[in-house]
Amino acid sequence: MNSMPNLEDLRVFVLVARRSSFAAAAAELGTSPAFVSKRIRLLEDNLGVRLLHRTTRRVAVTEDGERVYHWAQHIFDAVERMSDEVSALHQEPRGQLRIVSSFGLGRQHVAPALSELSARYPQLDIRFDVYDRLVDLIDEGFDLDIRIGDNIAPNLIAKPLAENRRILCAAPDYLARRGEPRSLAELAGHDCLVIKERDHPFGLWRLQGPAGEESVKVTGPLSANHGEVVHQWCVDGRGVLLRSHWDVRDSLASGKLVQILPDYQQPANIWAVYAAPLASSAKIRVTVEFFRQYFAERYGALNGDAS
Repeated sequence: MNSMPNLEDLRVFVLVARRSSFAAAAAELGTSPAFVSKRIRLLEDNLGVRLLHRTTRRVAVTEDGERVYHWAQHIFDAVERMSDEVSALHQEPRGQLRIVSSFGLGRQHVAPALSELSARYPQLDIRFDVYDRLVDLIDEGFDLDIRIGDNIAPNLIAKPLAENRRILCAAPDYLARRGEPRSLAELAGHDCLVIKERDHPFGLWRLQGPAGEESVKVTGPLSANHGEVVHQWCVDGRGVLLRSHWDVRDSLASGKLVQILPDYQQPANIWAVYAAPLASSAKIRVTVEFFRQYFAERYGALNGDAS
């Protein structure tokens, strides 16, 4: 009769199955592909079945492996719920917390908040990643996405963290050379600094104005996928920038940048987004509330609440 499988070996198997790669799983675990291969062999010997087809290019899950994978998911979900219930009783979140965000928001605002969160709740094991794309929270194993923008898939749960908006601005010397645009349409004739961020369409700016939403197609000699780079180009006088008020307010206050077309703005509220099965998680609940308080203390409280 087979003995009970090792939970950590099951966890390694689940990661290999998700990534279809021993090397990718090893990189995420911070270990070697040889160690991962050894744990899979031990699990296969323990269960008496072959879990994976191995080739030189990829790893595929066998029929028995599919059954073990689904059972492992149920097991880990049950362990997660047990841990959450125990943690909730003590109001002390613990365990691994995987958070993702975009480059600019992540570095400037989320990372400092996580530093404080870690100090307040030392039992949390926080892993933070930043990407210039939207992630699949479930498939990629993230607990929480701190993101900008109100366009959120209906299968996800979102809580508002802070109000924010994007505004148009430029350096005084750029405006002295090129003149200040008097309408949104005039931006098409200006050097605009375009940022490629996550799911935002590249080079198409949609803003709310006196007549509702208006769009303008913009171009320019400089573009990047990192907002801080483009912000610096704007300060250098290289063009017009559409950027979160949070990120340019110091430059506006110092006079390095000037807001233009102030009647136009783009809503860019900050949200905590997570998958429905984690809605009752103690660590998620405490973390979201922490972010709301953190942002309220620095950027002002929300006007109301929403789910």
